[in-house]
Amino acid sequence: MNMKKILVVVPCGARKIWENYPDYGPCRARDAYQGPLFKVCRRFAEKFGDRWVILSAKYGFIDPDFVIPGNYDVTFNRPSTNPVGADVLRRQVDEMGLLDFDVIVVLGGRHYVERCLAVFPREKIKIPFKGLPLGKMMKAIKESIEKSTFDC
Repeated sequence: MNMKKILVVVPCGARKIWENYPDYGPCRARDAYQGPLFKVCRRFAEKFGDRWVILSAKYGFIDPDFVIPGNYDVTFNRPSTNPVGADVLRRQVDEMGLLDFDVIVVLGGRHYVERCLAVFPREKIKIPFKGLPLGKMMKAIKESIEKSTFDC
């Protein structure tokens, strides 16, 4: 049986551990992001992905064990915060071996999808929850996890 290798790209989030624990210190990315969307996307990625990465507006593509030194406020929604550019993302895709997957599942809103469409081959990209408002996206992701299925 020919199984497809799946990479899942998870959006970071504005809510981070330092909001509740200002003195927490450096933290692994998988634990730093605390928002409900990140948490459900992480569960999806851990269930369906052969590998998963987080797309951070500050750091670009990062592995879940990447250590974030402390709080930051950079967002794709506000260009004035200087989010990471496509050139850096393309270099990371190469350096991290992110093209070594048959399917790249992109979770998150429009800004995350746009960044991924700019740096990955379109024929590999799947956006299973595209266009859903946040609440409906989270509900659909949870249902996918519960049913152990998604359209790939």
